[in-house]
Amino acid sequence: MLTLVSALLAPLAAAIGYSSYKARQFEQAYPNIGELTDIGGYRMNAVHIERPETADLPALVFIHGASGNLLDQIGAFLEPLRGRAEMLFIDRPGHGYSERGGPDNALPSGQADAIAALMEKRGIDKAIIVGHSFGGAIAAAFGVRHPEKTAGLLFLAPATHPWPGGIDWYYHVSTAPVIGWLFNHALVVPLGLRRLERGTLNVFRPNPRPDDYIMKTGPSLVLRPATFHNNAADFVRLLDYFKTQSHLYVQISAPTVIITGDSDDIVWEHLHSQGLARDIAGSELVKIKGVGHKPDYLATDVAIAAMEKMSGHDRDLQAAARIAEARLAATAPPAPEAKLPSIPQPTSAPKPVATPDLQGTT
Repeated sequence: MLTLVSALLAPLAAAIGYSSYKARQFEQAYPNIGELTDIGGYRMNAVHIERPETADLPALVFIHGASGNLLDQIGAFLEPLRGRAEMLFIDRPGHGYSERGGPDNALPSGQADAIAALMEKRGIDKAIIVGHSFGGAIAAAFGVRHPEKTAGLLFLAPATHPWPGGIDWYYHVSTAPVIGWLFNHALVVPLGLRRLERGTLNVFRPNPRPDDYIMKTGPSLVLRPATFHNNAADFVRLLDYFKTQSHLYVQISAPTVIITGDSDDIVWEHLHSQGLARDIAGSELVKIKGVGHKPDYLATDVAIAAMEKMSGHDRDLQAAARIAEARLAATAPPAPEAKLPSIPQPTSAPKPVATPDLQGTT
C-alpha cells in the first residue's frame, strides 16, 4: 500500500517542484521594477513617474487587465507620454508584485478603493484613470466611488457589463478548495507555458502581436500559483458583481472616453463599450475598424488624443480614429486568398468577456 501511495505522490511532488522552480525563473526574468507601498495592512506595487516640468497633462493612472501586470501598460504608454505627465502604473491587488489584501480586493470596487489609497500615499489628488479590459471594470468603479479623485475616465476595450454565459472551467477549478491548490501548484505552469504563445496572439487578433510583446511584458508572471488563483478569483465573482453594480455607472460625471475595436472577440463591444456610452452621460464612444482587443497598443495615438481632450485640448477623436484605421490598413499583411469551402461550415459567436486559455492579457 505504501508503495502504491508513493507511486501516486511522486509525480505530483515532481510537478509541484517543477512549478516552484519555474515560478522563481519567471521572477528572475521579470524582476520588480516598481516600488511597494503600504496602504493599510498590505502593499501595492507601482511604477511612479513624477510630474515633469514639461507636463501638459494631468496625472495619469494606468490599470492593466486580467492575467497581466503593470509592464503591459508601461509598454504601451510610458515612452509616448514621457515628459508630459505624472504617471502611475499599477499592479492590481494580487497581480504582478502587489499583495492581495483582504477579500474585498476580489471585486473591482475593492481594487478601485486600493488604487485610491495608493494615490493618496503617492500624493496624487486627482488623475485621469485609464483602464484596459478588466481594468475598465475597476476604472468604472473608481469613477463611481471616488469622483473627487477622477479628472477623467479612459476606457480601452473595457469589460463592464453583465454578459450571457459563464467563464472558462479553469477559473472554477483554481478557486475550489484543496483541488484548486493542487491545480495551481502542479498543473498551471506546464499547461500555461504551452498556451502562452497562442494566448497572447489571440488577445491581439486580428491584429499582429508585437514581436517583443512577451519579452517586454512578462505574461508568465500570472502562472505563479498565488497570482493565478487571484486572477481566477477576480473572474468567478465578476458576473454577479456587474449584475448588482453596473447600474451605478449613471452616477459618473467625469469626462469619459471609450475606445474600442470593432473586431474584438475577447470582450464584446456592443455589450460593454456601447453599454458604457449609454450609461455615462456626455461620454464619447470611439470605435476603430479592424482593431481587436488591444487598442492600447494598436491605437495608442487615439488614446493619447483622448487624454488630451479630457485635459482641455481641442481634439477630434473620430478623425483620429479614421487616421489610425488608415495607418493600420496600410501596414496590415495581405489577406490570404479566399477559398470557398466544399461544405458550409457553422460559425460560433465571439465570447462576451475575456476568458483566455490560461494566458492572455485582458
